Amino acid sequence: QVQLEESGGGLVQAGDSLRLSCAASGGTFGSYAMAWFRQAPGKEREFVARISRSGGRTLYTDSVLGRFTISRDNAKNTVNLQMNSLKPEDTAVYYCSAAALTAIAGMKAIEYDYWGQGTQVTVSS
Repeated sequence: QVQLEESGGGLVQAGDSLRLSCAASGGTFGSYAMAWFRQAPGKEREFVARISRSGGRTLYTDSVLGRFTISRDNAKNTVNLQMNSLKPEDTAVYYCSAAALTAIAGMKAIEYDYWGQGTQVTVSS
């Protein structure tokens, strides 16, 4: 069973950048497909980006395409989310998630087995 811990959130201005990191422990990190989700106040948790076990395949939600980049380092047991050109609508709690027993998972939260506690990202206008 893997444990996930996010870091890197904070308060920034529109147009700024942030890099979120998720450190995994307690499992074989390279065996999990990984993803980032986010949840804004009063809204449902939504998919942001996902990456395959090898890191070779990625997918983004349309609203972050071209601004966010997901990556992973299987040697360091980390998955990152580089967020550029941030907008106020990116404000949310960002969650790291892992899907077991699959090389790649999709865009639905139910496909992921493990979740971190989340890190707050606030973008001011």
